[in-house]
Amino acid sequence: MKPLVQAEQAVLGSVFLDPGQLDGLAPWLRPEHFSRPAHAALYAAMLKLRADGHPATAGKSGDPIPLSWVTDTVQEACTRTRGLTAPYAHSLISACPRTTHAPVYGRMVLEGAIHRSVTQHAIRLHQAARADAVRGGVEETVRHAQILSDVLADLAHRWGTEPRPVQPPVPNTSSSPQPQPVDEQVLADEEFLLGCISARPEQLLDVVGWLHPGDFADIGHQQIYRSLGALHHRGEPIDQLTVLWETQRRGALSDGTLDAERVLRICDPLSLSGVAEHFGGQVVQASLVRTAATSARQVRALADNESLAPGRLIGYALHALGPLDEVRRRLRAASGAEPAPPRTGSLSAATPPEARIDAARSRSRPHATAASTPATAATPRSPSPDRPTRRSPS
Repeated sequence: MKPLVQAEQAVLGSVFLDPGQLDGLAPWLRPEHFSRPAHAALYAAMLKLRADGHPATAGKSGDPIPLSWVTDTVQEACTRTRGLTAPYAHSLISACPRTTHAPVYGRMVLEGAIHRSVTQHAIRLHQAARADAVRGGVEETVRHAQILSDVLADLAHRWGTEPRPVQPPVPNTSSSPQPQPVDEQVLADEEFLLGCISARPEQLLDVVGWLHPGDFADIGHQQIYRSLGALHHRGEPIDQLTVLWETQRRGALSDGTLDAERVLRICDPLSLSGVAEHFGGQVVQASLVRTAATSARQVRALADNESLAPGRLIGYALHALGPLDEVRRRLRAASGAEPAPPRTGSLSAATPPEARIDAARSRSRPHATAASTPATAATPRSPSPDRPTRRSPS
């Protein structure tokens, strides 16, 4: 017999021996926290008899227990499940080591329920993500993600802790993301989006506030999007060649992530034309579904670890859901439901200062060398209006 079943028997036996223990158990221990239907039915019957003012629950601790307490509990429980007998109730009484330890036994039951509940809801989230990946939607994924978050918050309050994310001290390698097959339509949407931005770079401003490189399923598409953002941030022109050169700077050609033909094909301004904002929303939707599947696998792996205390399990699970919450907020921003979250980095939507733009462009201009212009090399020159002034180090 598993320790959890023994704990359930012990807590029920303690209440049979001392109905007053319900005063401390009822506020946080619920029938659904018991793993066996018979135990859940018995505990629910005890709570109902207590609410109805049964004489056994009205006395003080140490008072004689009416014989009807056990029989009435079993009779009430039989209306909820079958197979319960008075002899089984008496066996529960003998399974209780100490009546005064009922709160401890109850916390054991709650601990098992927390692991079991988190596992069940993580499975449902993963199933919803897989179904939405096939349907091309996000409604069920978002709904089950919210349910899991609410369940974690409720379990935290019942356990007596705050529902706050806690980063695990050591990454859980067993739940590390595994490469998942990506639908061809998702990859096509990503290519179409990159082509739209390459053909009309001004559309980058429509998506950059809520579309991140990690939203692309294909790592090559991530590099192209980063290159587009870097060129825009530096104020440099965007076309097939400049994007290709930037991907080379980032090592995407040398490590085999991309090849020149693929970059030129995706960024061909004559082959694609459309609204980047629409396809950007499609990309973020697909990203949310993938992120949900990954988070669900991580949460389930945490819940399967029986040695993990409930407080830590809840905190680690909320931390695993963090990336999903972040993508969900950006998807709402893409649909206009809320403002885009502020961000910094190479894909900032803000226009860079004129001095930075000019400094970046100056790197592409030819520079006079001392060997070619010996007569003017030592002559101070006035700052050119299209070049930033260089200051000597102080």
